[in-house]
Amino acid sequence: MTTPLAQPEGRSGRLGAGNPAGSRSFRKLLAMGLIGSSIEWYDFFLYGTAAALVFPKVFFPGSSAVTGTLLAFSTFWAGFVARPVGGVLAGHLGDRYGRKPVVVTCLALMGAATFLIGCLPSASAVGVLAPALLVTLRFIQGLAAGGQWGGIVLLLTESTGPKKRGFAGTFGQTSVPVGVILSNLVFVAAGGWMPDSAFLSWGWRIPFLVSAVMFAVVLHIQSTVEDTPEFRELRQRTSRPDAAVVRAPLGQVLRTKWGTILLGCGILSATNSLFYVSISGLLSYGTGSLGLDRDPLLAVVLLSSVAMLVTIPWSGHLSDRIGRRPLILIGGLGVAVWAFPYFWLVDSASLPLILVAVLVGFVFQCLTYGPIASFLGELFAPNVRYSGASLSYQLSAIIVSGGTPFLMTALIANTGSTLPVAAYIAVMGLITFASAWFLPETNPPGVRDDPHAVPGAHLYR
Repeated sequence: MTTPLAQPEGRSGRLGAGNPAGSRSFRKLLAMGLIGSSIEWYDFFLYGTAAALVFPKVFFPGSSAVTGTLLAFSTFWAGFVARPVGGVLAGHLGDRYGRKPVVVTCLALMGAATFLIGCLPSASAVGVLAPALLVTLRFIQGLAAGGQWGGIVLLLTESTGPKKRGFAGTFGQTSVPVGVILSNLVFVAAGGWMPDSAFLSWGWRIPFLVSAVMFAVVLHIQSTVEDTPEFRELRQRTSRPDAAVVRAPLGQVLRTKWGTILLGCGILSATNSLFYVSISGLLSYGTGSLGLDRDPLLAVVLLSSVAMLVTIPWSGHLSDRIGRRPLILIGGLGVAVWAFPYFWLVDSASLPLILVAVLVGFVFQCLTYGPIASFLGELFAPNVRYSGASLSYQLSAIIVSGGTPFLMTALIANTGSTLPVAAYIAVMGLITFASAWFLPETNPPGVRDDPHAVPGAHLYR
């Protein structure tokens, strides 16, 4: 199969209409993808911070400290349970009808759900209805997050030249640390402006209500962003009377690429487990068991996330030059090796040492996470790409991401030690390494050296 290179901008002037990488319009597309996805992840991660610091008291006030935290993290997990469902639905629609309309719908859904969380009554006001509504809205957040990732990264990677797809995809990935930074900054600011009693009463709602700005981003994307040239060419080919149309992309990719989907899920194990330990589990453990203050711990996560802003794009750019798999292999093995030193440093209760633990862990995690946007997409043909990449990514969300803070809290409560958690992270790193080992390289030397070759195309001709 031959995938066209980006074409010059059409008369409409809409972004993503096949603009060459490096052009002004394509840079605007990268910026819009980064902004839209960052606000999406801000909304999603905000819940994790609140689940660690606020929700046990607001929605589960009659529970003990440990039980309240476990209950709050179980609602946190609901979003990850929903993410594969969202990925399946969005993948099917995105492969049939286009990347952009699905992205716009998912962004709007996320903004609405997050805003409504900020409007929820507390358990003291309406009893068990409050946590039930919380779980419902968290599930909607998960549906939206599960659908938007594949659409954003495909809008970016399918709208650029083949030699810059690794770098372009990182603008969707870099939105993750941006979302963490934004959610932590807003939480620190809101908590710093008022006493704890006011923050627990109503101040925690402010970060959720701020998500109303998502609707302006949705309108801008809807009016200025074009679908990808690769999808538009696919739609033109399948509109011919004699064309073979994949009417059930999910069914097709499950029949033909189920092994690739499982291995694609596996390569995310290291980055997802360590990331959610650091941004959510660590906050609960540090404030509850180590006696550390909330704001300094949030600052540790924030500073470490700033380093990710550089490491993720760099790793994506490097994957365009040396291939995707080497970086994923190094990152997975690095997480496995660093897992025990990570918790030794955390257990010191020294903020500088905790910063070192999280920072080094994030660097290894970024080596894996940066190339994944392009790598997962390149493993699948364009007519089933949204379905295949989304399902791989979101299966890891339910298996690894959502359960990690809950598992960390439960293991520490039952054993009184972080060693079982370190062992769990080490195993996740080895799973990433093994999964990448058995997957093919989508950007091998022959493809990198050919100016017209498209990464991944040799796998599904």
